[in-house]
Formats: sequence, C-alpha cells, structure tokens
Amino acid sequence: MMMRNPSEKYRPFPQVNLNGRRWPTRTIERAPIWMSTDLRDGNQALIDPMNIEAKLEFFEMLVRVGFKEIEVGFPSASQTDFDFVRKLIVENRIPADVTIEVLVQSRRELIERTFEAVEGAPRVIVHLYNAIAPSFRKIVFAQSKEETKALAVEGTRIIKECAAARPNTHWIYQYSPETFSMTELSFSREVCDAVAQMWRPTPDHKMIVNLPATVEAAMPNVFADQVEWMDRNMSYRDSIVLSVHPHNDRGTAVAAAELAILAGADRVEGCLFGNGERTGNVDLVTLAMNLYTQGIDPGLDFSDIDGVRRVVERCNQIPVHPRHPYAGDLVFTAFSGSHQDAIRKGLAQREADTVWDVPYLPIDPADLGRSYDAVIRVNSQSGKGGATFLLERGLGFTPPRRVQIEFSHAVQKVADASGAEVSGEAICALFKREYFDAQGPASRADVSTLHFEGRHVNLPVSTVADEAHAQAVAAVVASVAGVVIEVASFETTATAKGETAVFVGCRIGEQAMRFGVAVHANAAHAVADAIVSAVNRVRWAGRKEVESEAVAA
Repeated sequence: MMMRNPSEKYRPFPQVNLNGRRWPTRTIERAPIWMSTDLRDGNQALIDPMNIEAKLEFFEMLVRVGFKEIEVGFPSASQTDFDFVRKLIVENRIPADVTIEVLVQSRRELIERTFEAVEGAPRVIVHLYNAIAPSFRKIVFAQSKEETKALAVEGTRIIKECAAARPNTHWIYQYSPETFSMTELSFSREVCDAVAQMWRPTPDHKMIVNLPATVEAAMPNVFADQVEWMDRNMSYRDSIVLSVHPHNDRGTAVAAAELAILAGADRVEGCLFGNGERTGNVDLVTLAMNLYTQGIDPGLDFSDIDGVRRVVERCNQIPVHPRHPYAGDLVFTAFSGSHQDAIRKGLAQREADTVWDVPYLPIDPADLGRSYDAVIRVNSQSGKGGATFLLERGLGFTPPRRVQIEFSHAVQKVADASGAEVSGEAICALFKREYFDAQGPASRADVSTLHFEGRHVNLPVSTVADEAHAQAVAAVVASVAGVVIEVASFETTATAKGETAVFVGCRIGEQAMRFGVAVHANAAHAVADAIVSAVNRVRWAGRKEVESEAVAA
C-alpha cells in the first residue's frame, strides 16, 4: 500500500512575518526557570495514573533534583489530585523555596474548588488555560474570537477575586493560551493582553504567560519566531515571565525549547524523560544536560541520574529507552571497535581538572553518577580497543598493540560463537587461559628451574629483566627442546599492583610468532614465565595446524 501524495491532504505551516529576527544571533547564557509538570500533564498521559504514594515519591525526588516550581495536579478535576495537594499542605511537605502550581479551567465552580485545595499554602501558582486556535474555536467549542477571549478574561477575574480573599498566600497567576502554536499571533497577543489587563501584573509581582506548543505543528525555527513575536509585541512585557510548554509531535521539542529561550522565553515547562500526551512533553533532563555540556549550570542536579530514572520508571510504569540521551543504560556504552579504541585512548590521555575532551563522549559519565566500567562493552562488532579497555580495568595493565591484536582474534571467536556480549570478567578469564595458563611441553618447576618433556634445566636468573635476559632464557629452552627459538619481540610494563608484566613474542622454526605473557613481582621470573607461555602457545598452535591437516586429509 502506497502512502498518498501528502500535498493533497496536508498544507505547510505558515511562516511568521518577523523582520530582523534576533534569536539566530543569540546564545544561551543562563538556564531558564524550570517547571515540572510530571505530576499533572505527565500523570494524565499514563495508562495507570499515579496514586498519592507514587505522587509523593515523585514530588520529593523533584525537590531533591532542584525544581522550584512543580505543577502538582488538577485538583478540581480529580479527587486523588485534590487529596494529594491537601496532604502536601497539611503535612507541611512543601519546602520554603518551592512553589506548587495547580491547573484549572475557566469555570467558577472549578476555580473555587481549586482554591479550596490550596488553602493555607504559602506560595501558589494558579494556572488557567483555554484553547484559542481556529480549529478549536470552530470545531470543539463553537465560539467566536470574542467569546474565547471573554472566557479567559472572566476566569482571570474570578481567580483574582478568590486570591484577594486569601491574603496570607503569595499568589502567582499563570495564563496559557492553549494551542498557541496553531493560533493567529495577533489573536494570541489580543487574548494575553486582555488577561494581563485584568490581572494588572507589575515588575515586582509578575504574572506568567505560558505559550504552549500543545501540538507541535511546525519546525522549531517557526516556534522560535512565534515566541520572539510575542516577546516583542505583548503588553506588560516587563511584568511578565514568558514561559513555553513544547510538545514533541514532530520529535523536535528539545530544539524548539532551546530556540524559544533564544527568542525570549524565561521559563520552560516539561517532564522528565519527555513523558506526556501523544509523543510527550519536552524532555527536561535532555534540555538541562544540553546546557550543562555547554558550560552552563542548569540549576538541576542529575548527578544520580540512575536514581532519578528508577523513580520515574517506577511511578510512571514506563521504561526509559536504553538509548535515551544521558540517562539510557547504553548511552555511554560503545560496542564498535573504532569507538572503543578512541574512547580508551581519550580516557587514558585525559588529565584531571581540564576541559572534557574524550572522543564519542560528550559528557563525563561520572558527572551523572555513571561508572566508566560500563562505557565499553564487547560483542562481535567490537575490536581490540574494547577488549583492551576491559583488560586494563580487570587485570591492571595494558598489553602492547601487537598483543592486543593477537588477543582480539580470540575474543572475536568467542563473540561470534555466542552471538552475545562478552563480559569484562569473561574477557579477563579468556586472557588468563590464553596466556597465563597456556598448556604445552614447558613449565617452570620453581623459581629457577624449567621443566620440559621430562627434563629439568636450570634457568639463568637475572636481576635485570631485559631483552638480553629473555634471549638467554629462550636459548636454554631451545637447547632442551632441540629447536631454534627466536625472541622477536620483548616489552615490559608495570601493573596497577606494582608487579612486572612481560610480553615476549617468539618464533620456533617456520611457525608464526606467538606471544607469551606473564606477571610476577620478580621481573626475572616474569621473563621466564613469558618465554614458557610463548613456547607453549607456539607448540600448541603447531599441533592444532597438524590436527587440522589430518582432519582435512
């Protein structure tokens, strides 16, 4: 089935006539005011809305993160929300620096019920909304422009009346022209100006005008133009906190919010991890961490991002995608070999207290309470860099590049055979089996004696573990084995425990070079063990080749 020609069914969103737009040349210099609507807008989008216990857990987590404005519910529309709001107030659970917000429609009985719910709270934002877009005026409400505006103004008047009767609470008024993003700008301004004229905000006691992209209908730059137009043309602008509430229908809510801040928005409403109706609200975690990676303090603390995610998943009963920006289980995990190699080198070269600059990692996982141990994981798509990183973490030393390459073939075989991820523990065990426990004709009987095919030979014990010493040990082994052993490569490094790791590449006759590896507190003993490891690995490989030829014959 073919999709029909979209030009026959859909029309492009009209561009905004905005001359000399300023937002494209601006940069974000500080974080906006954040308002979490997880407990209201996010909650109404859940299959199973939160009960009071879940709401309380979520609320307390938002407070710990640092939100100072939290929309706690729609108390006139839900008994659960009403009871939750009362619980917060009666049990004195609202910190002094946190302002709760409640939503209400423009009907007297609902407004009065809302004020009943928030009675006694020290600071409250009362949030009134009504839809004003042409399709809603025509299809949903059958209202004229004048009727739509009158509804907003009358609701404002009633709220002002109810607030005046309760002088012990600090009241903040918020108005949202719902469906703003699909409304004629001139009419949006007309309604907002009429509401402000009724409320009469001042620079010392501002009101909030919140511009919702109730349905994300255009590219983010168009939304930015709409916000800047309102920023330029609204009355009472110096007495208004200009807020935005982007939704994610086009998948660009974060971009729309960032551009809206450039366009003059002072405040952003959204939900953690983008929960909300349809495709969700703007994701406040992503938005805040985007600022953080640009050197701007977001004013929100996500240093325990896993703990935040667990609360959200438990209360929303919706999992956070493993590739979700910043918070997903796999966002700091590389399986690609080239990625792993670049990350490993970046972490190895990083100096403390310097500007973060690690390839493929836009943010330090430690800033989010994440561990480096999960950054690199190995499967069949991985290369030597991933296995090396995990060896460094597990065994405490970095093998030379040629050993990395050789060992990566063994890891690849295991990964291909299983078709699954190979854990760091499994990789370290495989390395030990390949090199430390290589079985063959040679072994070291004690600190200075080699055992080879029933014979014991004294080894040259040197206080200097160098290539000459390795050649001497190889010569002793060769005289016993009756073959020529060539030491083709020799390297050493210190381990994290202060021991010596020795890597010796050996050839026997015409066979390909194999590496032997050993670790010991005594460097000379490590050299001897590495030679034994190499000889056994060469001999073992030779036997396998003979066996393969016999099977083929």
